[in-house]
Amino acid sequence: MASWCVRVVRQSFSVVASPVLLRASPRLLCTAAQKKSNGQNSEEDQSGAQKTEDSPAMAAWTEEKTTLEEQLKEMTDKYKRALADTENLRQRSQKLVEDAKLYGIQGFCKDLLEVADVLEKATESVPKEEISPQNPHLKNLYEGLVLTEVQIHKVFTKHGLIKLNPTGAKFDPYEHEALFHSPVEGKEPGTVALVTKVGYKLHGRTLRPALVGVVKAP
Repeated sequence: MASWCVRVVRQSFSVVASPVLLRASPRLLCTAAQKKSNGQNSEEDQSGAQKTEDSPAMAAWTEEKTTLEEQLKEMTDKYKRALADTENLRQRSQKLVEDAKLYGIQGFCKDLLEVADVLEKATESVPKEEISPQNPHLKNLYEGLVLTEVQIHKVFTKHGLIKLNPTGAKFDPYEHEALFHSPVEGKEPGTVALVTKVGYKLHGRTLRPALVGVVKAP
């Protein structure tokens, strides 16, 4: 029994160590390696083909993305400009409405200024010595004129109309209109020496310049 087992082992060893099998093993290994290499190359070729097919699609997608981003940027810029224009228009409209409220009565005020001038001249033309209890009619007429003049100036002030009487003030070309220039002793050159007609301002804007005579250097 023991000798039979030894014989079987020797035969198995001889088969494994057979030169035929040893010569065939490299061929088998090369064939397997070649098949494996061919399989890898095939996979790489397929991957490259896939990438080649994807490249035009990727380029088109990138181009479309760039175009959309440019359009978005352009639309955003137009939107911001439109908002700015709308805000500027709103502010201008609001300014026009406010100016209309303030200066809408400008033409009416100019007409009333002539009435105020007539009242002022009427009160100035009455001789002060004639205003006495012995002359009650003239006295009452004069007092009525004075009260009317005071009341009309109150109305002017209520609506933002201010009287300009710049005697002795520095000449301002935005508020005064020089009728003549003359040297006046004791007066500083460039100041108003005489007011021939008072001026008026409506809410800070010159409605009628004061007509003045200006001091000049001797």
